[in-house]
Amino acid sequence: MPCSSKPSGSDCAARDDQLAGAGHRGELLARLRDFAAVRRSLGADAAGKLVSDAAARLAGMLPLARVAAIGQDVVRVRCGGALDEVEHVSAAVRAFFDPTDERCDDAARHGWAVGSALAAPEVDDVTLAETSEAALVQALASAVSETGGAALVAGQDLASELDRALAEDEMELFYQPKLHVRQQVIKSAEALIRWRHPARGLIPPADFIPLAEERRRVGPLTLWTVRRAIQDQRRLRRLGHDVRIFINISGQVLADAAFAEAVCHYLAAAPDARLGFEITETAVIRDPEGAIANLQRFAAIGITVSIDDYGAGLSSLAYLKQLPARELKIDKLFITGITSSHRDPLIVRSTIDLAHALDMEVVAEGVETHAALALLSVMGCDMVQGYVLSRPVELETLAGFLAEERHHRASADTRASFTRLSATWKRA
Repeated sequence: MPCSSKPSGSDCAARDDQLAGAGHRGELLARLRDFAAVRRSLGADAAGKLVSDAAARLAGMLPLARVAAIGQDVVRVRCGGALDEVEHVSAAVRAFFDPTDERCDDAARHGWAVGSALAAPEVDDVTLAETSEAALVQALASAVSETGGAALVAGQDLASELDRALAEDEMELFYQPKLHVRQQVIKSAEALIRWRHPARGLIPPADFIPLAEERRRVGPLTLWTVRRAIQDQRRLRRLGHDVRIFINISGQVLADAAFAEAVCHYLAAAPDARLGFEITETAVIRDPEGAIANLQRFAAIGITVSIDDYGAGLSSLAYLKQLPARELKIDKLFITGITSSHRDPLIVRSTIDLAHALDMEVVAEGVETHAALALLSVMGCDMVQGYVLSRPVELETLAGFLAEERHHRASADTRASFTRLSATWKRA
């Protein structure tokens, strides 16, 4: 019996064991491009059954694959075996959701994007899942054709240019400053990579970072970022601005010994560099032992470790107490509703207290209003980052921002907002 959207537990458990022990493995994700439009067209009940029914029919076609409906708009297919067997399943799934293919299913006419990943035996399940998700994101974002086939081809073309872009210095770093609330100074900034393509213009990271993950090019991309951040920091220092620069580190390289060795080499050659690495707990979970060892090595050479997106994923105290982190960033998911929600302020305040108890400073990211900044100040948040201060800007603009001390304008507006809030609280 094939495992579909309603499998028996024993059958699917046995099939999962088979896939885990197989040679090559594949994972495909098919998603409706516009579920809201499908629901308006078919009605809520029929739209709800569309995905589960499609998964059941696909499972009947592919008895050796694991097929499941995920949520209301995604079908996931997992398979394992010899390389030609996995490729056969991949071709069958693409044909099933391709309205131009004579083998397509009736559901294909509603428009699907398909992302796929193929893993050799030595590749772990987390990497396989992340790669398939990145491929799906790229297919959805490109929206070149209903099946996503042309979109994936375009993505592959872009991915093939990554090495050339690094060699020809097409990448740029933008910076978003962080304000220390009590001291009223800009002490650090987050580096955010952009790609200025000669033909396509400025390409945002959401369009090429997933490709870099898929093609295993995150290492060279991150090392380029480290080198450029050190250079930019020196330029800022010559202008009289000494700020620590934080860089996002992917889980794909966090536990990599060669990556850690290269970073240590760069820092040894630039003893005046002041860097920080922002990492997520999910990145640590991929290889806890290797990741924690490298983080301790980074901390030993003066790199500040910051836990990014805290609260958005698998926030675990077990990992939190093991990491040599000096900073914790509260995810903007909780910050955007801090002045309108009853629960978000409680979560933020408790997180601030927890971080302080662990001797960490707290950064609130995604701060967009003066009311939010005022409330975070009252809660004891150490630093804020967001549009209330500045959007991510080029290095020259950041230098002007620091020279003119524009953050004082935001602080003045925040004090006025705080005064209004205080009056409201007193009346209440």
